[in-house]
Amino acid sequence: MRIELDVNGEQLEADVWAGESLLYVLRERLGLPGSKNACEQGECGSCSVLLDGELVCACLVLAAQAEGHEVVTVEGLAGAEGLHPVQAAFARAGAVQCGFCTPGLVVTTAHLLERNPDPSEDEIREALSGNLCRCTGYAKIFDAVKLAAGT
Repeated sequence: MRIELDVNGEQLEADVWAGESLLYVLRERLGLPGSKNACEQGECGSCSVLLDGELVCACLVLAAQAEGHEVVTVEGLAGAEGLHPVQAAFARAGAVQCGFCTPGLVVTTAHLLERNPDPSEDEIREALSGNLCRCTGYAKIFDAVKLAAGT
């Protein structure tokens, strides 16, 4: 089947099998490898994207469900002027480690700060609770969120 969707502000089409995940289509059919394929069960957050402005695990969304919808990946956060402030904050705070979880954490943080520009420590922890990092104790990640929030 052929689907059309808006990905990072660009109208794209892809031929997909009805059972393919949005994550697979983004990475393999559309050439957007930023969202990572880790657990394939919606447990780790590495594949987090925005679907019509809502945070979702792309591994749990069928590509066909995204037909006609807007998808923003980590690649779509950066603008013509450069990195998104969250991306820049993660780099400045040294919150990237191996980088595998970083795209999902960045998208999740951008979503959090769009809804709540001045989150408390507890709100940050709650927002990031669906994202697993295997390399850190999360301290630098929390520092990056606070840096991006300007707190």
